[in-house]
Order: sequence, then structure tokens, then C-alpha cells
Amino acid sequence: MTTTYTLSRDKILYGGLLALTAIAYLWGLSRNGYANEYYAAAVQAGSTSWKAWFFGSFDASSFITVDKTPGSLWVMGLSGRIFGFSSWSMLVPEALMGVASVGFVYVSVRRWFSANAGLLAGAILALTPVAVLMFRFNNPDALLILLLCAGAWAVTRAIDSTKYAARWMMLAGALVGFGFLTKMLQAFLILPAFGIAYLVAGKPALGKRLLHLALATVSLIVSAGWWVAIVELVPASARPYIGGSSTNSILELTLGYNGLGRLSGNETGSVGGGVGNPGWGGSTGVQRLFGGEFASQIAWLLPAALIATVVLVVAAGKAPRTDRKRAFALLWGGWLVVTGLVFSYMQGIIHSYYMIALAPAIGAVIAAAMSVLWRRRAEWLPRATLAGGILLTAGWSFALLKQTPSWQPWLRWVVLFTGVLATGLLMLLPELKLHRTAARRTGLFAAVVLTVSALAGPTAYSLSTISAAHTGALPSAGPSGVGGMDGGPGGGFGGGRMGGMPGQNSTGTTQQPGTGTTQPGTGTTQPGTGAATGRGGGGGTGGFLGGGGISGVSDELVKLLQQGAKGYTWAAAAVTANGAAPLQIASGEPIMAIGGFNGTDTAPTLDEFKQLVAQGKIHYFVGSSSGGFGGGPGGRDGTSSEISTWVSENFTAQTVGNTTIYDLSSGTGA
Repeated sequence: MTTTYTLSRDKILYGGLLALTAIAYLWGLSRNGYANEYYAAAVQAGSTSWKAWFFGSFDASSFITVDKTPGSLWVMGLSGRIFGFSSWSMLVPEALMGVASVGFVYVSVRRWFSANAGLLAGAILALTPVAVLMFRFNNPDALLILLLCAGAWAVTRAIDSTKYAARWMMLAGALVGFGFLTKMLQAFLILPAFGIAYLVAGKPALGKRLLHLALATVSLIVSAGWWVAIVELVPASARPYIGGSSTNSILELTLGYNGLGRLSGNETGSVGGGVGNPGWGGSTGVQRLFGGEFASQIAWLLPAALIATVVLVVAAGKAPRTDRKRAFALLWGGWLVVTGLVFSYMQGIIHSYYMIALAPAIGAVIAAAMSVLWRRRAEWLPRATLAGGILLTAGWSFALLKQTPSWQPWLRWVVLFTGVLATGLLMLLPELKLHRTAARRTGLFAAVVLTVSALAGPTAYSLSTISAAHTGALPSAGPSGVGGMDGGPGGGFGGGRMGGMPGQNSTGTTQQPGTGTTQPGTGTTQPGTGAATGRGGGGGTGGFLGGGGISGVSDELVKLLQQGAKGYTWAAAAVTANGAAPLQIASGEPIMAIGGFNGTDTAPTLDEFKQLVAQGKIHYFVGSSSGGFGGGPGGRDGTSSEISTWVSENFTAQTVGNTTIYDLSSGTGA
């Protein structure tokens, strides 16, 4: 007997959604170069050294780690080991994570609502500007979102199941645990939604549901804790220093700079430092996500998503405990509300690209509520609610597009017109008494117009994001000039809502110790200095936050580092990881990052550095074009200033490609 397999309309459309998402995320991907060179250097190190790969070390000789858990580096490092380290081998996995995230959102929504709702949810996620940005970038966020979307799908399966509910909840716990190994405590923001949704709507008896949650918690602890336990148990002398911590402890990093410190603002070792520093993300409050640089990244459909969550709860009404609409609101709406409130009120460092964590939930709740309201559009109240949401979204998109009045000025009027048209069609359609076929076609036309009105703005911003290069530590989606940042997304922080960047002077110039100087406000690099600013048309601030620095490393310097690496553990040392990153990527040799990310880590101490030099483990010290030390970012704390001063006083400087170099194999070293 021959079994024939036919592709249904839903499967074809689902495949089309994934294919189009893949094309969008892969298109012109190489223009982003090495994206965030801080992480790119660690990926390069992990592609050549298993020790560096496991610990998430910045360099192949494993002096210091990046200031995050290494989950995302594992994926990119394996890709680099298999295909060779390059921009493509590093960024393609990130793009594919985006495609998979869209897939998980689709199957989660389709399971409880419809294939059309799943398509809408997936499309909203795929076209959210900040999602397009980060799924084409090498920050940890891409893997985090994939794991959380997969976790939400597992909770959905658990709520549907009786026999295998425990297994699905344990899988959800494991996925969130690996999310912790990707971006630490941010992964846990969805735990209240996951737990409450299953506790309220799960099919087993209450006692079993509580047991299943306990098992999920154990699964989470094991999946998140095994690596932490190994790092804590391995002697400090046998592993790299934990970057971003002040005590060389992954637990301290978890609970401090990358944990509770982000909520309280007390972030020892952070870029900004201090308590409640408003220079990163503006003032706290619910208005934060609707203004400044955040709005254009995520807020296009945020008001509609909040309304959609309420709609699902109201639609459930007095339905049984296991009602799917209520469960969906608790799961995805809870994800949206809890994460949104934390982002709104956290007093520590927050960047606009963090908003990708809201995108899956926004797409899911809007699609689910649309499905519910569309089926009941013959009733006045659901129809009016849907029409009101459309009109609100169109007006809000008009306001967001007006932030860039010179960029595609016609688009905001198209959005407003189609929104009004869709609203009118929805309200009048039941009154027209059309023939069944005509009514169906008119309804389809209204749905298309509605979709155009809702998605035209974010789609345009996403296309702008795809067409431009994005590099540096602070990427931002959309056209230049958006938000509250001086110079638009990725511009310098000389003014605007974000305030001045640590280490900058009043002109907005950032000096990069160990790599050279930057031109104020130009987004360019002086030839041969190894420092860069701007985003090359796309994102990041450059300077001490990196971005495009490899383009400024001279051929002479690369040749010197490569020829001088033989017999040394580190070819050179440079102040800050972002000062070392372009040197390491360009030369392919391990470069010691003194002071870690921004030079404030006490690694190494001056005595330790002297000992390493005496042992012949470091060949060169890379200074700056201007010859200044300790005055740049990070020099105010840590030991980088002491080390820079000691080097300049005891070794002879030479100039290589306009960069000051000290040969540590010669000199007194006293």
C-alpha cells in the first residue's frame, strides 16, 4: 500500500513564513562584519581552544572570560570550529535561531487557536525591528529568545497533557536553565508566567501540578547549575578570571553586575557604575518603553498587545479552569507584563536591544486575541474592540513614524489611511447585507488592509535595519535619527536621552586605550589606530564599546603581532577587552584584555602582570596613538592605569602603523 503525502495550505504558508524569515535574516548578513567585536573575539578564541570555549574566555589562552555565561558562545564557537571562524560562521547560527524562534511561536499559537493566528504571531515576531536587528547580531539575545520560545511551547504542551505533563514541564525548566547559561538571570523573568499558567490551567490534580512544578524547578537548577558548579569548584589558577566580577566568582557576577545589580542600579564593575545611573536607558517608569530609543525598537504593537491580553482574559470569562484563552493570557501575557515592568523600572544598565525579549509575547497575544475577536466580529462589542485596536495602532504608528519626518514621510499617511479604512470596513461589513461570497471577499480585504496598517511601520524599520551595517556594543534598529540618542541609533552619546558615556569628554570623543583615537562625531577611524566609532550606518557607539575596530588595525601591526606570537602565551596585552578585540580578530593571536570589558576588573594586578612579563608570557603592550594611558574608559578603576604607567616608565615605545607599541621582551621591567 502506497502512502501519499500532500502539503496542505497551512503547511505551505508555514514553510513560506520560515523561508521568508530566513531570507530576511540572512540577506546581506556579512555587512555586519564581526558585529560586537567583544563577543566575536571570544567566539574566535572558542573556535581554536576547547578550554576557552567551555569557560567563555575572551582569548584562546584563557586569561579572562566575557562578562556573561557562555551559552551563545558555545553555539557560535562550534560553528567556527566546523566551518572556520568568519563573520558568516558566527552570524548564520544567530539568524537560524531567529527562524526557529518564529517557528516555535507559530506552533504554540496554532495549537490553541488557528494556523492563520500562528502565521500572524510568527510574522509579528519576524518583523519586529529589534528582532531583525538581534537575529543578525552576535549578542546572546538570539539564543535566549529561542530557548524561551521553546520553553513556552513546552509549557503549552504540558497544559494540554495529562500523561506526559511532568515531562513537558521538566523540558521547559531545562530550556530556561540553558537560557540562564546564555544571559543569566534575564532568562528567569518568564518563570512567573510559566509557573502560574501551568498551576492554573494544567489538567492534572492540584497536588500533581505542584509536584510537576517542583520537578521543573529541579530540572532548571540542574541545567543552569552544572556549569556554575564546575566553574566554582575548579581552582582559580586553573581557569580564566571571571570577567565583570570583582571577586573572580561566577556567583558574584550572577547576583551582582549581571543580576540584582541591574534592578537596584548597584552594579560594581559595570560600564556606568553607581546606583540608579539614569545615563543608560533614561528615567524609570511605565513610560520608558513608549519613548526615546525604546519605542521604535519594540513599541509599535505594544499598546495593542496589552489590550489583547485583557481581551483574552475577558473572553475566557467564567470558563472552566483549563480554558485555553485564559491559560494563553497567563502564559504569554504574563511573559509580556512581567518582563515589561522589570524593563520599565530597573535602575541599572538597560539598552534598547534588550526589548527583543518582549517581541515573542507581543506577537502571540495579538494573534490570539485577533483570532478570538475575528470569529465574533458579527457581534458589536468584539467588532468595536477590534476596530478600536486597529485605529489605536494606526495612530500610534503614525506618531512613531513622525519621529523621523524626513525618512519616508509618505509612509505614516499610508498607515493612518489604511487603519481608518480597515476600521470602517470592520464596523460596516455586517450592515452591508452582502452575499456570502462577497462578504467573505470583503472580509478578506479588510483583514489584508488591517495587516498592512499594523505591520507597515515595523516592516519598513526592519527593511532599513537589514539594508544597513550594524556593529558595536549598542546596536539599534531602524533608520538614522530615531529615538533619543544623539545622532540617531548607534550614534554617539554626546547628548540626547541616554546622556554622556563613561570615558567621553564634552565633545563626545572617546579615547580607546591601546587602540588609538577617534574623530568626534564622525563615526570614523583614524588609519592604523585600531579604534572605531559609529556603526558604519547601523549601530553601536564605537570607542570603548567597540565596533568596526578591526578596520583600523594596520597591516604592519598585524604582521608584528603574528610574527611575535611564537613562544609567547599572549602576543600582546591591551587595556580593556574592546581595545584588545580588534587586535585579536585581525591577527588571530591571543591578546590579553587588561581589566576585562571596560578595564575596571582587577585582572591582572600590577604584581601579576610584572610576573607574567618576567616569565616571558607577554610579548607586547599596545598603547595608543597619542601615547596616553589610564585616561580612557576603565582607567579610573581596576589596575589598568598602574600597569600602563609601569610599562611606559620601564619599556621603550615604538610606533607601528601610528600605534604605540612597547616590546616587553626588552627593557628593565623593574
